Amino acid sequence: MTPPEVRTSGGSTQERPYQSLYRRYRPQRFSEVRGQEHVTRSLRNAVRDGRVGHAYLFSGPRGTGKTSTARILAKALNCAAPAEGEPCGTCDSCRSIVAGTSFDVHELDAASNNGVEAMRDLVARAVLATPGRWKVYIVDEVHMLSTAASNALLKTLEEPPAHVVFVLATTDPQKVLPTIRSRTQHFEFHLLDDQVLGRLLDDVVRDAGLDLPEGGIGLAVRRGRGSARDALSTLDQVVAGGVVEDDSDDLAALLAGVSARDTGATLAALDAAIRGGRDPQQLAVDLVERLRAGFLALVAPGAPRPASLVGTAGSASVEEARKLGTARCVRAIELLGAAIVAMRDSPDPRITLEVALVRVAHPEADESVESLLDRLAGLERRLERLEHASPGPASGPAEQAASTQTPTPSAPPPGQPPPRDSPRTAGGRAVLGAYRNRPADAPGTDRPAGTAPAAGAANARAAQGVEAVAQTTPTTGGGEAAGAGAEAATAPPLERDALVAAWGDHILVGLRPKVRAYYQAGRFLGVEGGRAVFGLPNAVHVSQAEPLRAEVVAALSAYFGRRVELHLVVEGDWQDGPGEAVAPEPLPSADLAPEPVPEPPPSGLSWEEDRLLKAFPGAEEV
Repeated sequence: MTPPEVRTSGGSTQERPYQSLYRRYRPQRFSEVRGQEHVTRSLRNAVRDGRVGHAYLFSGPRGTGKTSTARILAKALNCAAPAEGEPCGTCDSCRSIVAGTSFDVHELDAASNNGVEAMRDLVARAVLATPGRWKVYIVDEVHMLSTAASNALLKTLEEPPAHVVFVLATTDPQKVLPTIRSRTQHFEFHLLDDQVLGRLLDDVVRDAGLDLPEGGIGLAVRRGRGSARDALSTLDQVVAGGVVEDDSDDLAALLAGVSARDTGATLAALDAAIRGGRDPQQLAVDLVERLRAGFLALVAPGAPRPASLVGTAGSASVEEARKLGTARCVRAIELLGAAIVAMRDSPDPRITLEVALVRVAHPEADESVESLLDRLAGLERRLERLEHASPGPASGPAEQAASTQTPTPSAPPPGQPPPRDSPRTAGGRAVLGAYRNRPADAPGTDRPAGTAPAAGAANARAAQGVEAVAQTTPTTGGGEAAGAGAEAATAPPLERDALVAAWGDHILVGLRPKVRAYYQAGRFLGVEGGRAVFGLPNAVHVSQAEPLRAEVVAALSAYFGRRVELHLVVEGDWQDGPGEAVAPEPLPSADLAPEPVPEPPPSGLSWEEDRLLKAFPGAEEV
């Protein structure tokens, strides 16, 4: 496109300096403003019907046409031959407003003239006459005015001269005084969607005859992010460079490391991108944009594809989002968005971005609830794969018989409790192992063959093992009852030293956190009348620990393989008896069954189980 010529005072001609695209193609009529029909229609009708207000407030993001619309309104109000509210663009008034030499239009940048003196000068000149019909004051970035300047403007807005119209423009209307907003007609400008912005750039390229490389319009639309001015500036840059910078390789390498949960590869890709000249904050913005584009393509595949999903980069972003999954995509967008905000005040933005990427690629490094959800989702996927896996080959009768045989444990030395892995530890590992090893088609079994139950279900069923053993063991004479009685008769008597030795290292650590909190302050004082006497600091502590006593009795009985009664006392009030050892009673199944309690006594996994239940209120064990 040949630039127009201008004539100098000496009669010679010279080429006009190059103007940026966003200045050359600034809209000059209401109909040329793209994407703001709700504003231009109201203003055009107001000019046509003679219902122009004395003050307007235009708010919206940058590059959406606020100042351009204010100038078009000034042209329409002073045009010599307006047509249906539109300025003609050819009269002296319209040309002088476009050139910036009109005495009817005064523009003030409040960002650099925000003092009260500048506003007082503007108010003083507002009452003066003007060559045209209307005097229009355009105050840009009005939210930057000081409090004193805003108060100086307030009175004039309330009672302005009859020939004056104020147009206030701002990108942050919430910072404008409410008293000023209430005296204006407020119009909100919106960002342009990708389709409208793409059509605008197509028209500019065709009218200006630009030689644009492939993918240039798509890049300008993506970087414009709804702003016409930003998109046209990017288009100018692409035309000047002649090539479209393809930064998708850096983003692809970063997202590949994140989806593979490879922290080292992710940090190496970030280092390569930064060494290549990429700004960390812009890199984070591009990552969020790419993740968002892929996420939208996954959740709404039938929706129109935005400009960021056009071409090879769009297909790659969809595949990356599919590998990550919707939950991890949302989590990554959230963490990177927070990192973008934090990088504004960070002394080293690269470190902030690295921390965010590590938390995305390695959820174990994050202890938030969202990270726990991510880790649980991974466990669910692994369990689902295990459930759908084919069971292993069935073993023959010899292997089954060998697997069901349990070696007879050797008797413990006198005066020492049996080990935790003893078959006598009903409700412990023996019962849990028996449950895991029972046939898949056994009654009450609802799991595939060859798989173990979930941790919560195993804990609950193991704790109910004491009651199950009690129901299946005869209580009258017989081989098994006689064997149990003989074993109890030959077992060493219950002594305080054995209770103390087993309490801290074996029994207390296996209790629920609530039970452990109440009982860890006490100690065993002795054995009286066949009962273990447990001392607590005071009577209030005893009353609070009494409802939980059944769980401690069950844990003690399971450990020692006999019924161990527990008597709670205040430590300072109990008088030590003769201290004689009491022979243990036989172990009838009815006595072994624990008393009913609100929850079954947990196994060693209770602490992790409680943490999960507290992290996810309303969850239940399966």
